[in-house]
Amino acid sequence: MELAGLAMAIIIGLSLGLIGGGGSILTVPVLVYIIGLNPVKAITYSLFIVGMTALVGAFDYYRKNLIDLRAAITFAIPSFVSVFATRHWLLPLIPHSLFEVGNFTFTREILIMVAFAFLMLFSAISMIRQKQQYKNLTRKSEESTFSYPFIFLEGIIVGVLTGFVGAGGGFLIIPALVLFARLPMKMAIGTSLLIIAINSLIGFSTDLIIGVTLDWRFLISFSCFAFAGILLGAFLSKKIEGSKLKPGFGWFTLAMAAFIIIKELLLRK
Repeated sequence: MELAGLAMAIIIGLSLGLIGGGGSILTVPVLVYIIGLNPVKAITYSLFIVGMTALVGAFDYYRKNLIDLRAAITFAIPSFVSVFATRHWLLPLIPHSLFEVGNFTFTREILIMVAFAFLMLFSAISMIRQKQQYKNLTRKSEESTFSYPFIFLEGIIVGVLTGFVGAGGGFLIIPALVLFARLPMKMAIGTSLLIIAINSLIGFSTDLIIGVTLDWRFLISFSCFAFAGILLGAFLSKKIEGSKLKPGFGWFTLAMAAFIIIKELLLRK
């Protein structure tokens, strides 16, 4: 199963390299359903993998001068705090068993996977509707001003999301940066990658602080395969227009989200 997981790591990286995002949202399902990790442990691994891949992407945008540090700092400070609080205090407060219906027990692990599935649904819709969505955002951003309160609030929401399900929430960050920080789309994407990288790595560091044990050999191997996929995707992106692939990947993500909901709520033994 580990070989299948490493093959999927390449596909995750490939999608990131080709379409510039979205692929990392498959990390937790791969770790849970293919590798067989507990969802709580899978989130810890995902935070590292997502953080490092986003950092690689952010560095490329930084070289092109496509990161707005003022917006990143305004967004990141409340986000960092809420990631740390979620991983350190909120998650441990959730009991293992939440409620029972007949022979079905709704556990913390099921809650995490269902919440993750809904995150995938929203992300999928964002990818499917990206063209019209970007047009609407660009038009609205021309009428807005730099809003510290809204960016601050969005930072808190994204931080809790990242801490709880181990995903970056780029589909929330990018619109916020366009609307409330008035950033052009490419700069919003680059700034989003920096925020996701730091958020995820802070969440991962928090887990290390509270004593989560890791299989570093597997984690480094999975990350290296994902990086190889990113490099391959970046090479292929010169020949394939990634924006045309994004809606298709969105439909695939939508199908995966439906599978998780059915698997966790209807087919669990």
